[in-house]
Amino acid sequence: MPWPDAPGSVAATAQDAADTALDPDFLPPEFRAPSRQDVAGFMMRWDQPLVIDGEVRECPACGAYRNWVVLCLRDDSVWLRCRAGHTAREPELDAAWCNRHSGPADHWHPTLEDGLRHLGH
Repeated sequence: MPWPDAPGSVAATAQDAADTALDPDFLPPEFRAPSRQDVAGFMMRWDQPLVIDGEVRECPACGAYRNWVVLCLRDDSVWLRCRAGHTAREPELDAAWCNRHSGPADHWHPTLEDGLRHLGH
């Protein structure tokens, strides 16, 4: 039922309702983000020290404890990469942790190197 003092005809309002009823729950394809299975993984910066179970994580190779890139792969494994380029798996973290601490994806990169360059590593 249209608003009584709304401009426009009832026919136009009915047509608009029919258009939106086709797919009301889905975004248009150009606005949809790829699913977790469509990409190799997600990455985010973690500049502050990473504290897990009360311990500050350090790079096993160089001892760095901040400025991480956190990589969450398709198999839900989480890897930490320090500024020097050393990468180590972090078994205490999982995809759920990454989802809680990351924001929405703002860029899609074809290669790992391109993504690291975007994050300043």
